[in-house]
This record gives sequence, C-alpha cells and structure tokens, in this order.
Amino acid sequence: MTETLVHTTSRGRTRTPLPEGEIGERRILRRATFAERFDLLGAAAAALATSSLLFGWLAPLTGVVGWVVVSYLLFIGFYVLLTSFLGDRQAIADRVATVLLVSAGTLLFGALVFVVLFALLRGREAFWHLNFFTQSMEFAGPLDPLTEGGIIHAIVGTLIQISIALAITIPLGIATAVFLNEVGGRFARFVRTIVDAMTALPSIVAGLFVYAAVIQLITHQRSGFAAALAITVMMLPIVVRASDVVLRLVPGNLREASYALGAGRWRTVWGVVLPTARSGLVTAVILGTARGIGETSPVLLTSGVTAVLTFNPFQGPMISLPLQVFDFVRSPEPTMIARGFGTAAVLLILVLALFVLARVIGGRPPGQLSAGQQRRSHAASLRDAMRISRREAPLAPAPASAPKENP
Repeated sequence: MTETLVHTTSRGRTRTPLPEGEIGERRILRRATFAERFDLLGAAAAALATSSLLFGWLAPLTGVVGWVVVSYLLFIGFYVLLTSFLGDRQAIADRVATVLLVSAGTLLFGALVFVVLFALLRGREAFWHLNFFTQSMEFAGPLDPLTEGGIIHAIVGTLIQISIALAITIPLGIATAVFLNEVGGRFARFVRTIVDAMTALPSIVAGLFVYAAVIQLITHQRSGFAAALAITVMMLPIVVRASDVVLRLVPGNLREASYALGAGRWRTVWGVVLPTARSGLVTAVILGTARGIGETSPVLLTSGVTAVLTFNPFQGPMISLPLQVFDFVRSPEPTMIARGFGTAAVLLILVLALFVLARVIGGRPPGQLSAGQQRRSHAASLRDAMRISRREAPLAPAPASAPKENP
C-alpha cells in the first residue's frame, strides 16, 4: 500500500504519494534536526581552525577584524559543502539563506547592545551621583568634580520640545496620511511626492529654515519652541510616510462592510480604518520620535545653549539632551567627557522608555480590547439588552371596567 504525505498549501490540504516502504514523518520547521546541527557546528569548527592556521602559520595575515571576516566566509563555504552531501540544491539555498538572515539579525542586535553598553560604561562615573539627575550646570564648571552639576535642565528641555513636536506632528501627520489614502486625487499625488522628498531632507536645512522663518522674522531669539518646530519639520515626513504605508495595508473589504452597514466615509475612517491600523500608526510615531529626539544640528541653530533650568519654551534658550552631549564631549576635561557619555546614556534610556510606553499603548493587535474597554463594552451591551427587552415587552392589559346594569 502506498503511503501519502499530507501537507498544507495556500490552496488547501494536498496529498503527495511517497515511494513504497517510505513512511512520511511530520517535520517541525522551527526545530533543527541532528544532521542540520552537525553540519552547522562542523562548519563553524572547520572555519575557526582553518582561519587560525591561515592567520597564525600559513599566511601573513593579521588583525581581529580580518580573522572574523575570513572565518565567516570559510564557515559559509564549509556549510555549503557539508549540506551538499545529503541535500539538494534547494536545501542548500534554504539553509544558506537562513544562516545569512540570522547573521544579519545577530550583527544588528550586537551593534545595538555595543552602543548601549559603551555609553553606559563610559558614563558610569557620572551615574553614581544623584546630583547628575537633580541639578543643572548653572553653578558648575568644566573643572568641578562630578559631585557638582547635572543635566536636569537638558532632560526637561528635551521632554518639553519633543512634547510640542508630537502635539503638532501626530494629528497633522495622521490626518495627511488619511487624506492621501481616503481622498486621493492629483493634489494627493503632489503631496505624496513632496513628503517623499522631505524624508531625505538634511537636518541642517530644517534648522536653517526655522532660523530664517521664525527666529529672524518673528521671535528674534532662540527658544525651545523654535527648536520644537525644527524637530517637527524632521519628524513630519517620517510619520506621514510610515502612516501612509500602514493605512494602505488595511483590507478594502473592511471599508466595504462599513459602507454596507450605512456608515459614511469619515465614520468608517474613525471607527474601522484607524483602529485596524493602530499598531502600525504607533510604530510610525515611534519612528518619527526616534528621528526627532536625537537631532542636534537643527536644535543647535534654534534653541541655543544654556546651563539654566527653564520651563518656558517661548522665552530664552532651552537646551536638550543631544545638544548637551555635543557641548560636553567637545571639552577636553575628563569630567565633562564623562558627563557627556552619561547624558548620552540617559538619552538612550529615555528613548527606550518612550518606545516601551508606545508599545503598551498601541501594541495590541486590531480587535483586541483592553480591560477597561472590555468592561465598558460589557456595560453598554447590558444597557442595550435592557432597552431592547423593555421595548419588546408586551403591554399590560388595561383593567376591565365593571359591566353596567341594564335599567
């Protein structure tokens, strides 16, 4: 009797006949077999041994970076060789592509961890002092020890500037993306072209624009609000472009179902399109925030440098964390350099906290309600059920009047 192997494709379940005597076995794709582990470890061991021989005995090669690159190339070659003994061409291509993708992800994650740990280690001397987070540099100089002065003024300035920029960017950017997708037309194509061009706008150009249009013509002084406008110019095209892509991914049948139920265009956008794309819109805001919160050159031209804590973004200079890092590390004093790396670490922690907060707010998939939303939905359903039951309850019969006696 011929055995068949059942597998699932995009068109449904199909059966593939197997040769006589061969029994089909279910394969877990996320788990490597013994042969795959052997090929992987064997290729890695052979690559390390061969590279060590080349750099130590056979060839005049030196350098850690060169040793790592040669080892990786040899690893790919040995892995292809070992895989070809038992696998066909398709299996070789699949395993090599998997190795390359995993290597790229590992390299990216390693670079991110290296940047964070390097900033934390170089700024650990400043982190040990509480005054670093509670004082400003108003009464501290380059020669003062780390027990005096701090960056509270830069933290407050960054939070105020990014808050103003987000208050302008989020409604304007999402509204523009909705216009591009739901309205369309020739003007929408023109706006999309301008947004694409502004995505690659150099940050110094945004700073010069705000400096010439706002500071020189209106305020005549650098301020936190001018810096927020420059950050907005950098964030807006990122948010619009990413939101535009996300809204395009919303299935059209959801809009058609909403129209079929009698909803209008803007009711459909507000109740169907935006909730469905909520997670992607939060990601778009995160990308824009990451672009704006780390800008230095536009802030340098528009906010000014100050060592005083200020809460008024419309009056006087207001420094931010990226600009404070630039001001610290250009000093030749070791204490100022330590403060600069400590400030960079604080900026990284602040960005990470904002990302975590954004993912908590908008990270749920479409259709999944929070605990509060579930309670409110349940209460609304109970109210609707009571109203419908009262409407459908039969009216009580009127009491019959006493019969009249015939005279």
